[in-house]
Amino acid sequence: MNQDLTQQWLTEIQVIKEQMAGLQQERDAAWESAQKWRQLYNTEAEQRRTDTQLSQQAIASLKADLHKLQGFEVETLAAGTPVTAIQQEIEQIKSVEDLQAKLIAAIKERDRLLQALKTEQDNHAQTRNSLTTALGDAIDSLTRERALGVGDKETVGKG
Repeated sequence: MNQDLTQQWLTEIQVIKEQMAGLQQERDAAWESAQKWRQLYNTEAEQRRTDTQLSQQAIASLKADLHKLQGFEVETLAAGTPVTAIQQEIEQIKSVEDLQAKLIAAIKERDRLLQALKTEQDNHAQTRNSLTTALGDAIDSLTRERALGVGDKETVGKG
């Protein structure tokens, strides 16, 4: 009876050991799965942070462009600006520093417009040259086709 009890205890211990080994394997698998999910989460979070940073930079750039355009409209006098508007702007200048600031802004705007004009002129010249070349090529091609067409007609007429 004592041996049966010992055997029963040993069997139960063996079953518990096997259950424990199975549970440890499940725990390890769950740990690995959790690690993979953490890795995926961290990768996704990093990507979101990068996207957010890029979006914030784009927003800042667009805001700067908007302020620049709004400032351009406010500070730049159009060719058709009435004299009274110009006089009012001049009257707002109270010191030499204000005048210098206005002059600097005007010079910067002039330089920007000159650069834009030069770029536009260069683009126009390049387009004109491209179109002239294309037109010349088309005329040459037409001349060759006509020359070949006339020669073919003469050959056909003699035959």
